[in-house]
Amino acid sequence: MSNRRRGRLFIVSAPSGAGKTTIVHRVVETTPGVAMSRSYTSRPVRAGECEGVDYNFIAAEQFRSMRDAGAFLEWADVFGDFYGTGAADTESRLVAGQDLVLVIDVQGARKVRAAGVSSVGIFLMPPSFECLEHRLRRRSRDPEAAIVRRLATARQEIEAFSEYDHVVVNDEIEPCADRVRAIILAERSRRDVMTAEAEAVASTFRS
Repeated sequence: MSNRRRGRLFIVSAPSGAGKTTIVHRVVETTPGVAMSRSYTSRPVRAGECEGVDYNFIAAEQFRSMRDAGAFLEWADVFGDFYGTGAADTESRLVAGQDLVLVIDVQGARKVRAAGVSSVGIFLMPPSFECLEHRLRRRSRDPEAAIVRRLATARQEIEAFSEYDHVVVNDEIEPCADRVRAIILAERSRRDVMTAEAEAVASTFRS
């Protein structure tokens, strides 16, 4: 029987513009054994993104075919574009002992929980609605209608914080990343996670 620890699945959600992808990238860069799940998406590649690095970019028709075949752990239609997490990819990495972070929206997180998949939920919040609006307008090249739609969605999504195990306010990038990293490290030491390894150690004390 292998004593290798199964990887832990972390779900990080936040309203659009709250900085969840930036925070998770910082955490992954500085925390050994943690990887960011690479989702499938039907949206076009944006400037600076790379196929197979940021996302698996596929056509909408292929996405629907994979969805209908049950290939996704969760999937969502976000402002007209499909996003999904590969079920087989996720399971193989967890079995290998790698902690995996899914950066998905509220509806995707609900689907993972509804499927009975063990996970740790982390909800990132902006300091205020005004701060989120400023961030969206500063970074976005989207038309005004799209920004208004994202802000309206954020008003709904922010109420979902109570569905998560941990809540972190992203007031500054580094302190926020430190808090998310601390959550991941603490979760690795939970008794239910460490049972196999702890039993192996305990067995050396038994005569």
